[in-house]
Amino acid sequence: MPMDRQEAIEFLVDHYQNPRNRGPLEDADVHLTGGNPGCSDRVEMYAKIGPDGRVEQVSFEGEGCTISMAAASYVTEMVQGMTLDEVEQLSPETLMDDLGREVVMTRPTCATVALGTLKKGLHELHMRQLAGRAE
Repeated sequence: MPMDRQEAIEFLVDHYQNPRNRGPLEDADVHLTGGNPGCSDRVEMYAKIGPDGRVEQVSFEGEGCTISMAAASYVTEMVQGMTLDEVEQLSPETLMDDLGREVVMTRPTCATVALGTLKKGLHELHMRQLAGRAE
């Protein structure tokens, strides 16, 4: 059941004030910085991929508006244990629904910068792995 507007605001504020998985990740397989040209949002995403090809650890650092930082925190929880393909399949639409579309729809780029950055980093890692196998 979708959250109502007040629940969505409380959810975002909680993730903003009590961010999950915040901080650098030593020996990360993925470390990529993303940003939002129209805003001052800056998000650094880190991820370690386990031997089974799943996201073993994920974290973020950055600064920006409540929506971008809350979304980054939520994304780290959301992708934990997923395969690279499963993360790749995550759509910005799904993320916006999870965050409370009514609240974040006015700032979609803020809501999705962390997911987009993580997906790009995972894609680059996948390309490096494929290149490594081809050698």
